[in-house]
Amino acid sequence: MKNNPKPNSIKLYLSAEHDCNYLADIQAQSVFVNPEEMMSQAIYTHLMQQGFRRSSDYVYRPHCHNCQACISVRLNVQQFVLSRSQKRCKNKNKHLIVQPQASEFNEAHYQMYSNYVQSRHAGGGMDEPDKDKYMNFLTSKWGHTVFFEFKEEDRLIALAVTDVINDGFSAVYTFFDPAHELQKRSLGVNSIIWQIEEAQRRGLKWLYLGYWIKDCQKMSYKNNYQPLEYFYNNAWHSQAPS
Repeated sequence: MKNNPKPNSIKLYLSAEHDCNYLADIQAQSVFVNPEEMMSQAIYTHLMQQGFRRSSDYVYRPHCHNCQACISVRLNVQQFVLSRSQKRCKNKNKHLIVQPQASEFNEAHYQMYSNYVQSRHAGGGMDEPDKDKYMNFLTSKWGHTVFFEFKEEDRLIALAVTDVINDGFSAVYTFFDPAHELQKRSLGVNSIIWQIEEAQRRGLKWLYLGYWIKDCQKMSYKNNYQPLEYFYNNAWHSQAPS
């Protein structure tokens, strides 16, 4: 196997069907990159541009026979303009200090993550994390991942896990102290706004936001960030599919 394979030489496989995590009564499948592929930031950037995304080292794209609801989306950060509600969110959190950290295990990060998933995802399979599963979920062996800490004075209250790729950021996951979210701080929204502005500062073009599903509330919020592009029919479009 070549160390630097051309993107069009990458082997893809089709997963077995399984229950969809987002839509009821749907059987889902994914097309995924050969796990033994010699990945690099350049190859992963190319795959992101084709609607793929990673979970751990697993690089995949939904490929369901009877459903095309999962649409990869990305935001042109250089054209982004804050809405009124986003300006209010930014103002509420303007005093927070953001510090980049290496994507290494940190006990304080892990404890906050445990509290978050137990509060937000009780009974969903994520609420019994262990340290290995936690790191395996958020990081990869080959990617450039940064843990951005959001602190209020010296207290950690949120963390954004972000992949840095050649043309932008990929927002992998954000979690926060549930007690602070009860104060209506909208820490998840603030995390996205900060990543947008950090990408702008670095002269990058895109913030990849994962998959958008029109009829899934957990995913539909991504339409609040514009101008959004949608990947379907093997190309990026400025409007969502009808």
